[in-house]
Amino acid sequence: MRVRPIGQVEYLPTYQAMQEFTAARAADTPDELWLCEHPPVFTQGLAGRAEHVRDAGAIPVVATNRGGQVTYHGPGQVVAYPLVDLRRAGYFVKEYVYRLEEAVIRTLATFEVTGHRIGGAPGIYVRLDDPFSHAKLQPRLVTPDSIRGPWMAGQARHDSGDARDDAFAGLGKIAALGIKVSRHCTYHGVALNVAMDLEPFGRIDPCGYPGLETVDLSTIGVAVSWQEAAQALGHQLDALLSP
Repeated sequence: MRVRPIGQVEYLPTYQAMQEFTAARAADTPDELWLCEHPPVFTQGLAGRAEHVRDAGAIPVVATNRGGQVTYHGPGQVVAYPLVDLRRAGYFVKEYVYRLEEAVIRTLATFEVTGHRIGGAPGIYVRLDDPFSHAKLQPRLVTPDSIRGPWMAGQARHDSGDARDDAFAGLGKIAALGIKVSRHCTYHGVALNVAMDLEPFGRIDPCGYPGLETVDLSTIGVAVSWQEAAQALGHQLDALLSP
């Protein structure tokens, strides 16, 4: 796999470049991994609903063909775009998603942070009270009832940190993923929050979940540069995704 540290680039031209690369690749085209960050932008997946963007303000909203709903990209976030031929790699989409998540979990482990999966909610989460704890989470599964909060019952939304009895209680999302597979080849990918301005996440329902808290490494007390995090994530993705 060819790893390309690109740095900060605009989102839309990068999205278009991924589409062009995927459409033009042949059976022997080497896989690539693009590591970058974007200026502020909200991106909507194919399942995206307009009501999940509550206040975009001056930040552009870009419709995409990836899976999932709305997320935010901005400076201080490592965005990894693996361009992988799954047929040649020898595994299917479900395994690919597992490997993306595993790469994030292993990356976090290099910084002594424990990442967690939640069934039905792709991405990686950390304990807000103790992100360095190695204790496993009790099994959680996201269902419509498990994400129900007071704002979903016709009452006012609470943004003051009120306790919530749902699948995300006590957790913060530190990495989001959304992919597209065309002719057995992947694009889009995974975003790891390193040291960001997290305020724009408060203008959306991240990944379609009202009230889901979003965190970064800086917020949980890990001081690491974008370059260090990108190198660590790139190394793990290269190891886990290469045939």
